[in-house]
Parts: sequence; structure tokens; C-alpha cells
Amino acid sequence: MVPSVRIAPSILSADFARLGEEVRAIDEAGADWIHVDVMDGHFVPNLTIGPMVVKALRPHSAKVFDVHLMISPVDSFLDAFAEAGADILTVHPEAGAHTHRTVQRIKGLGKKAGISLNPATPAKMLDYLIDDIDLVLVMSVNPGFGGQSFIESQLRKIEAVRKMIDKTGREIALEVDGGIDATTAPRAIAAGADVLVAGTATFRGGPGAYAANIARLRGA
Repeated sequence: MVPSVRIAPSILSADFARLGEEVRAIDEAGADWIHVDVMDGHFVPNLTIGPMVVKALRPHSAKVFDVHLMISPVDSFLDAFAEAGADILTVHPEAGAHTHRTVQRIKGLGKKAGISLNPATPAKMLDYLIDDIDLVLVMSVNPGFGGQSFIESQLRKIEAVRKMIDKTGREIALEVDGGIDATTAPRAIAAGADVLVAGTATFRGGPGAYAANIARLRGA
């Protein structure tokens, strides 16, 4: 059974000149989580933010900070992002030699651990991790940039991951990120997603539109 849908706006699409205000605005507009995309210019072809920015943003919202680490090697940054205020740390299996050890370290820091699957990464990658993690993030675009179109083949992967999660009997969030809008959101939800990451669809129109944008996604 898929629980109620949570909306996690990605601050990648926010106005970086006023990030603190943007985080407060989406919090007040009804966001469930704050999704933070961390990119290193190596694992993905873009550079975004580091632990100091996460730490600076932490006082602006008490909502869950959902931090997606698109960096490699990832292990050396886990402690810094945990200390900065992340609640969930999500990593890619390709970003380190020993993913299970990485998950253990995240849990040892008192944080929830997530695994992210790129479009070409199979659901089977979760076979020996699913019992230890708290979140699976299915990327429905290739990571690195906002504003991309939803990759249709990922719907089958969402369905496959939903079956894996349900089989465990554990509460594991199934998050989808990439090309999420009022059209693709209901399809992702129907496939089994219960957390939607939306950047462009949330931040379009400025602060006055955020509540309506989030409500539109939630209504899907």
C-alpha cells in the first residue's frame, strides 16, 4: 500500500541569490520535505552547493532536509553533511566502492539512508541493500540539471521497486526525481511513488505561486 504522497521541492530551481527566503517560502507553502541536490562537477556535470550552505539553510526550516549526494567518492563527505543538518542522506551505488559500508556509516551518524538509482541502474541493485535503507530515489532523468523531460522507462522501475519495498514490510520511502509536473506526477504515483521531487514545477511563477504549485502536485 502506498502511503500519502509527500512533496519535496528541489531547491536546485530556487533563486540562489535568496536561498534562505526561498526555503522559508516553500515551507510555508506546504512542502513536506526540502530536497537539496548536491552536485560535484565530477559524478554529474554540474556544481551546486556544499555542507556550509546546508548548514546556513538549516535554521530557515524545521522540515526534513532530504539531501541527495551526487558526488564521488561520497564517503568522505557524509559526516560534514550530517553535521550540517541533513535528515536523509541519499547516495548512488556508483559513487563508492562499498555501498553497504556507506549505508552503515549514514545510519551510524543517526541519519536516514537512501539509495538513488540512475536511469540505467537496475532495481536489482537494491537486492542486498533494501533491508538496511530508509528511502529509494528513482531518477527519472539523468542527474545533473533541472528542467529535463521525464524518462518513460522509469515507470517500470518504480513499479519494480514498489514490489521490493512492499515485500520487506518496512516503511521505506519511494521517491521520484526528474521531470515531475502535474502530468507526470499521477503516473509516478500510480506506479508506486510516495515522495515527489519537483523543482521547476514548484518554483515556477515565484513565491506567490508556490502554494498553488505544491497543491497541484499533491492533488495528482
